[in-house]
Amino acid sequence: MAIPDSKLAREITEVVRDTATDGNLGRTPTYFPNSRNEWIDQPQLNEPPLDIDGVADHWDHRVDDDHYQQPGNLFRMMNPQQRQTLFDNTARQIGGAARHIQERHIANCAKADPAYGEGVARALGIGNRLAAE
Repeated sequence: MAIPDSKLAREITEVVRDTATDGNLGRTPTYFPNSRNEWIDQPQLNEPPLDIDGVADHWDHRVDDDHYQQPGNLFRMMNPQQRQTLFDNTARQIGGAARHIQERHIANCAKADPAYGEGVARALGIGNRLAAE
């Protein structure tokens, strides 16, 4: 007597983002900020503040616009070899990115420390013209 073939009651569907069959946002960036201005914050969808022995609310990290002091301080603590390693590693990581992404990163590095921006620009072969901007 043969055993009948087993069959699943329903088909299995993958839900991993990169393999979903419904498009699953494709190559849309799923982070903000991004260069396409997608996924902009929608404050009207925030939950109301909670009254917990005073008011608790979400912290808007953009209120404090000092995003460069800490990385600049760390950069200035590095010796020349550590800085060169940082420049080389950065160039390897973003070397294949679009030029405008590289330029934006160089500008951000220069905000932390002009020498940081110059070093990354040099490692990318772009020169230090952008770091001064």
